[in-house]
Amino acid sequence: MRRRLWFWSFAVAMLAVLIVGVPALIVAARPAAAALGVIAAAMAVAAALAGWLTAVLARRLGRPVEELAEAAGRLAAGDPRPLGRRYGVADLDQVADGLDTSARRLSSLLAADRELASDASHQLRTPLTALSMRLEEMIAAADDPDVVREEGSAALAQAEQLGHHVGQALGPARRATASAAALTGIDEIVQQQVIEWEPAFRRARRKLVVIGVRGLEAHVTPGGLAQVLATLLDNALMHGGGTVTLQTSQNSRSVVIEVRDEGKGVPPELVSRIFERSVSGRPEGTGLGLSLARTMAAADGGRVVLIKPKPATFAVFLPRNPPRTDTQPVRGPA
Repeated sequence: MRRRLWFWSFAVAMLAVLIVGVPALIVAARPAAAALGVIAAAMAVAAALAGWLTAVLARRLGRPVEELAEAAGRLAAGDPRPLGRRYGVADLDQVADGLDTSARRLSSLLAADRELASDASHQLRTPLTALSMRLEEMIAAADDPDVVREEGSAALAQAEQLGHHVGQALGPARRATASAAALTGIDEIVQQQVIEWEPAFRRARRKLVVIGVRGLEAHVTPGGLAQVLATLLDNALMHGGGTVTLQTSQNSRSVVIEVRDEGKGVPPELVSRIFERSVSGRPEGTGLGLSLARTMAAADGGRVVLIKPKPATFAVFLPRNPPRTDTQPVRGPA
């Protein structure tokens, strides 16, 4: 690009020198031969100056176009690095602005896709683990038809719930679940989680107990609350120790579900960052579980907090009343 621009600019400049210089040489050759050398030297200087100016012009105009073409090529290849330069030429700067805007949008989309893949993977891992443990219980009790029937019914319920998790994790409106929240009984959701996780705790020679007030109701999405509790139970199983207790209670505004264990608790250096993505107490951990639990609870207007670091005690606050939808009308001029 730059070479072609330099060639044609130099050709035009030389043509202009010839158009002006040749007639001047013809005129100057008649009266005095001495003036011929001066004019020829002037033409040579003019040609050199034209070449230098052409090179400068070609470099000034060609470099921005080459950089814009390179940035467009990177963007087409999936590299969202912005150009980050402007040239003081309105048309070129407009193109640069468009490329940088597209780069930022592509970067945002790629980050969202990576986050979706990580979240979906983590959300599906927990119910798959529970389902596999249930199937192993069935195999171990193959000689007892009653146990197989009971475990099979539980496994079927878990498979149906897994299908719901898949739709929620991969659906385009998975983060907009607040609209599906309704007044829901808490006991059934808690009991279902106990049924799903009891085999895992029994295998680890640990207990899972439920205490507190029964018959509580909150405005939640059943699937969302189930995933929040499953995440907290998985966290207690993997990072905690001893008996895990689910305690239900309520105050004037919220239904509260506490999940606590008897382990060593949350390390002091992680207490303030425990809900951040990629923060985990174990080297092999993903650090996504608690962050996802907080996000899913917030989608229903609830929240997940660490109320006691040692022993680790997490609390899920669920709204007893639906969110207010009344808004004041906007009045225009009369």
